[in-house]
Amino acid sequence: MSARILVVDDILPNVKLLEAKLSSEYYDVLTATSGEEALQRVAQDSPDIILLDVMMPGMDGFEVCRRIKQNPAYAHIPVVMVTALTDSTDKVRGLEAGADDFLSKPLNDTALMARVRSLVRLKMTVDEWRNRENTASQLGIAEGTSNVMNEPVEEARVLVVDDQSFEADKIAETLHRDNDIVVPVDSGIKAMELVSQHDFDLIIISLNLKNEDGLRLCSHLKSNERTRAVPILMIATDDDLDRVARGLEIGAHDYVIRPVDRNEILARARTQIRRRRFQDRLQANYQVSLSMALTDPLTGLYNRRYMEVHLQKLIEKNLEAKKHFCALLLDIDHFKKVNDTYGHGVGDEVLKTVAFRLKDSLRSVDLVARLGGEEFVAILPDTSEDMSQFIAERLRRSIGEKPIKCAAPQGEIIVTTSIGGAFIEPGDHNVQGILDRADKALYQAKETGRNCTIFEKSGKLDPEKFRQEPRPIIE
Repeated sequence: MSARILVVDDILPNVKLLEAKLSSEYYDVLTATSGEEALQRVAQDSPDIILLDVMMPGMDGFEVCRRIKQNPAYAHIPVVMVTALTDSTDKVRGLEAGADDFLSKPLNDTALMARVRSLVRLKMTVDEWRNRENTASQLGIAEGTSNVMNEPVEEARVLVVDDQSFEADKIAETLHRDNDIVVPVDSGIKAMELVSQHDFDLIIISLNLKNEDGLRLCSHLKSNERTRAVPILMIATDDDLDRVARGLEIGAHDYVIRPVDRNEILARARTQIRRRRFQDRLQANYQVSLSMALTDPLTGLYNRRYMEVHLQKLIEKNLEAKKHFCALLLDIDHFKKVNDTYGHGVGDEVLKTVAFRLKDSLRSVDLVARLGGEEFVAILPDTSEDMSQFIAERLRRSIGEKPIKCAAPQGEIIVTTSIGGAFIEPGDHNVQGILDRADKALYQAKETGRNCTIFEKSGKLDPEKFRQEPRPIIE
């Protein structure tokens, strides 16, 4: 996934070095050489991540970070403070100012790139929930923008997985300052048993467990639906940086190096708890704010009204961020024949199953809505054209290649869909214009014989070319 990264450092060679490293990984790099310029860049260019030097003349990095995090419009942007300072007091000061990480010079390239990729994933998820909250707010059913820094950090439930009892006791004692409920275990098996029964705000895992692989435990937790969104804080040694990088790739959120400094682990724990609660609250508020006016009562999908407002917000956001997205229109083939043959009850069952399969086959950041009748729309933000076409074909297969169980005499029927796609580049677009482009491609798909996908510039897609997911340049 691509991202726009702002590099802030008053020493030009440092800026150029970081710019070269990040550009080689296909990131879009912005630069600033002072705190004031950095704040201007944040306001003008909406970066996805900020790499911020601490020691700058005038306004130092701590103050820049504090100002960014005080502004609700920018507080969700991850900030990584980069400095030659090694005192844990400076790390804690940066984390308490709202920084998401604190990396020491000279930078380890493996750790840097793993941290950047991890924060890009986090930013993308939070962006989508904020976008949905803003959509609900514009419709008058939710409050305005909130600030992650206002989230409470006390009384969190924390699971600590460490077979070094003295270290686990030290962590528990430290976290008790915030009245956290700390549950220590000495093995991954015990941890998995607990998470299957209880909810946690944070999981701290030692990568140095004697009889098992801490990274494997991280992987299990991230593949488990119940714990997928729970932040993981790894504990490692200086020799574990490659494994730390792998952990960040798997989905862990942060790490601390032994010997564990009490103030640092407390600050890092607070950061993760605050972010988790912020994301949980965005999601909860959003779900509560939705009403039948915004959802289709039959399928539970968003309706046209919500989709149009959401799409307008995405157009504005992508114009500013210079990112692409895709709009897909889907139509159930010969749906009138289903109603005429089996009755509207079976037709409703088909619509509900199709809606479930569409939603189940999309990413969490995508949006799917029912426009009316047998027509659906899927909006795919921040995606390439190849990936959009792959997703479109995946949607078509998810519906047409498996019979739908229903009250028809034979117990199931097969339905197919026609799909029209429009890949939208940054520009001056409007909602109806985008839907018209996708609808034109959909019309061509119907005229071509149905049960196929047509993109406006690529024509009819060859299904065999889209059975294997394209490999992104940046994971």
